Amino acid sequence: MALRPDRNEHLTDLSFFMNETAERGILVGFSTQGSGAAMDDSSAAVKVPGITDKPCGLLLNDVVNLDLTRQHINFHKDEVQKGNKVLLLRRGTVVTDQISGAVTMGERAHFVAGGLLCSKTASETSQHVGRWLSKKDADGFAKVEINIV
Repeated sequence: MALRPDRNEHLTDLSFFMNETAERGILVGFSTQGSGAAMDDSSAAVKVPGITDKPCGLLLNDVVNLDLTRQHINFHKDEVQKGNKVLLLRRGTVVTDQISGAVTMGERAHFVAGGLLCSKTASETSQHVGRWLSKKDADGFAKVEINIV
């Protein structure tokens, strides 16, 4: 589980496609294949980011690659088939375990390659995407406010 149900979604976005598998709770960035203005433009895509990519939002779905002739998507687990639209959190709070390293309450939240959230260190140069509202609990989860403008 990457996200706990304790979350507050102020602004979400359902206009981007994702063409790779990923677990919910990570940050995704804009894909280099371009972006489209139309709601169903498949060139409006996001991907698992590198450290220099621009953040687009926090992934709220699990993106899976299933053989849909043999099994169906588990909608109760918020699964989305690879290549379909994903729901992204642009502003709000979530409790996630997709964290790299230790976090400190009140510090700015950043991300590392692979989309894991982290606190700012000297070796990381990613754009900040929010603020930590708690430290990690015993299970490795922490509350973070996401604010991507």
